[in-house]
Amino acid sequence: MTTLFVGAGYTGARVMERLPDAIALGRSRPGEQRLDLDSDSRLRLELPERYAVIYSVPPAPDQPGDPRLGRFLAMLAQAPDRIVYLSTTGVYGNRGGDRVDESSEPRPQSASAERRLAAERMLAEWCTGRQTTAVVLRVPGIYGPGRLGTDRIRAGMPVLEEKAANPGNRIHVDDLATCCLAALSPGVPDGIYNVGDGDHRSGSWFTNEVARQAGLPPPPAISLAQAEETFSPMRLSFLRESRIVDTTKMRQVLGVIPKYTDAADGIAASLREETDL
Repeated sequence: MTTLFVGAGYTGARVMERLPDAIALGRSRPGEQRLDLDSDSRLRLELPERYAVIYSVPPAPDQPGDPRLGRFLAMLAQAPDRIVYLSTTGVYGNRGGDRVDESSEPRPQSASAERRLAAERMLAEWCTGRQTTAVVLRVPGIYGPGRLGTDRIRAGMPVLEEKAANPGNRIHVDDLATCCLAALSPGVPDGIYNVGDGDHRSGSWFTNEVARQAGLPPPPAISLAQAEETFSPMRLSFLRESRIVDTTKMRQVLGVIPKYTDAADGIAASLREETDL
């Protein structure tokens, strides 16, 4: 079955390596067919009778809901068999460090998470009655080669001291690509799947581990009060949300056991790949 990857950026590049016959639509990477979802278009995408979609385009930051997704769906001359939508675990909001799973009610606190939840609901409504299976992957922070934050470490940017840090939720880009491919399988039921490595050590731990493995000086550690005075609003919004994302369904139903269940191993593999590039 033909697969269409819409918005094939960092994650999409890894999927395309393992799915070379897929069609990439976007506007930023070499080899992609250009697709502009920020303006209304009468373009109709003529695709094979049976095809699947992986959709990873983020909602526009300056509009409510997700008009980009709406424009893409309007372009489809015929409905796909399956749509895999990459959302965010940010839809759960702050849970004070408690565990959340797919049955937990979303409580988005940021505008970006609200837009993602609106997109999930738009997709579910569109697929109803069209015999299209919708699989939503709720994705935490993605790391991998080129996404380790070494530039920030070299610049001496501080991190929150460990005693004030929240649990972490993350996934290596290769494991996310595996989840995308698994979600294409006809045997995978529709619905929402949290994805992640199951390693919930904090973001402060992660940054310090990157520094250690890369041979860089550890970043300065600051208190929460100092962070509130110096961190950007976006960075503070992450610090104010604390949760542990349960990925049991990913393992038992989606059938994915991450390769990098220990983020230290994922960091090491990423640094090796950066060296080889």
